[in-house]
Amino acid sequence: MTWRVLSGFRFWMIRLCVSFAVMVALAVWLDVGEVANRLGRMQPAWVSAALLLSLVQVLVSAWRWRFTAGCLGIDLPFSVAVQEYYLAMFLNQVIPGGVVGDVSRAWRHARSQVVFTAARGPAVRAVILERASGQVVMGIVAVLSVLLLPLGIGLQWKFGIGATVIGVIGVGSWTLKRCGQDGSVMGALIRDARTALFTQKTFPLQFVVSVVVVSTYVVTFVIAAKTIGIETPFFVLLPLVSPVLVTMVIPVTIAGWGVREGFAAILWGSVGLAPVDGVAISVAYGLLVLLSTLPGSIVLAMGAKTTHFQAPD
Repeated sequence: MTWRVLSGFRFWMIRLCVSFAVMVALAVWLDVGEVANRLGRMQPAWVSAALLLSLVQVLVSAWRWRFTAGCLGIDLPFSVAVQEYYLAMFLNQVIPGGVVGDVSRAWRHARSQVVFTAARGPAVRAVILERASGQVVMGIVAVLSVLLLPLGIGLQWKFGIGATVIGVIGVGSWTLKRCGQDGSVMGALIRDARTALFTQKTFPLQFVVSVVVVSTYVVTFVIAAKTIGIETPFFVLLPLVSPVLVTMVIPVTIAGWGVREGFAAILWGSVGLAPVDGVAISVAYGLLVLLSTLPGSIVLAMGAKTTHFQAPD
């Protein structure tokens, strides 16, 4: 147990150091005073708009999770889903890796005292599939954004990127169709993915809901720019957002801090915008997201209720 605690602490400290090192490097490279001045002028009206949008994001995400669980035969009360989602988002913000909150969701549900043994696997897989559906849509949006950006890459490179994406989708579709017949963990995940994500009924709904959730992340980033008074035209800023947000899933920092800002500085500079603006917006976005997840700390302090699942009769 002591070894595990020390290992976890070392894991946390390494990612904290990575975030800190990248932020220090950016401070040396850019005008940190300009970033601080912009952050000091955050407008309350735009902050309120971001927090309101985050509520919509959580409600829609919790509904998506509930729907996914329901497709696997698990009854997840919506109020519990909302509480657990806030808790997961908060944990993802304060613990390195960006997925600990979701792991906690899956673990808590699988270990719930009232969960039927047969429902424990689907409970875990519902969390995996719900998160994956959003990440896949965000990845697609990011690739499309890169193709639209004036990055100086030739048509051949853009064609290659597009062909690669189509190939990945094709391989994934073939895997879903051909695999999943055995009793392995991966086989069970593939079978549940077909049931919860890829039927004629579930796919359109899952796709639309995931697009809505991804849109809330993108719009929050745009609001972050407005919050600190950066007036980059909307259609110039829009394709820059999702590539930056995708970097946050790289599990080398805490909640994407450092990697997000560093990539934003590079990306803004590559399209002829001021790198300091990209960093300032990214920092503002990080603060807005952290603020929006604070209800999760209340759930944690009060003791998150044990999730109740009901297996089908």
